[in-house]
Amino acid sequence: MSAPLYSAADYLSALQKLMPRGRVWPRDAEAIQTKTLAGLTAVYERNNQRANQLLVDAFPSTTTELIAEWESTLGLPDPCAGPAPTLQQRRAQVVATFANPGGQSIAYYIAYAKLLGYDITITQFPPDQFKWQINASLNTVKYFRTGISAAGESLASWGNDVLECEMNRIKPAHTTLIFSYS
Repeated sequence: MSAPLYSAADYLSALQKLMPRGRVWPRDAEAIQTKTLAGLTAVYERNNQRANQLLVDAFPSTTTELIAEWESTLGLPDPCAGPAPTLQQRRAQVVATFANPGGQSIAYYIAYAKLLGYDITITQFPPDQFKWQINASLNTVKYFRTGISAAGESLASWGNDVLECEMNRIKPAHTTLIFSYS
């Protein structure tokens, strides 16, 4: 169910219905009282729109205006995003950090990469080597998407720098991580 979106006319109608009845309380469009109430209702409509946007921004996967607050809360942006991350990359890092339960299983690393926007598999080597390998596409392309990307961003970006940086950041310290791209 979506949040209700009321227009200025809806608010004007509601306010007029709350007014007492009688000749001194006219409801026609040219009455001073109606014009005064109409001046207020534009603000109510705008506040309603802003409140609905706040519901969208309250969730990290759909945030736009509150992205800086989410990043500040989670200690982001980190150097893995590069000098000018796109809105999609910033959101992906917020979601990945926020939803990160921690762990050291194969499923954990695959799920974490998925939250960042990468599809990977993992190859394990004998335990005495302390090595493991992440297999991914040569270039993961992230396309500009209306409603998700911001104006001024490139139409496409590619590469696996964020994947490598983030996985090296969360890997067990005693292991060596190898990346294989196909």
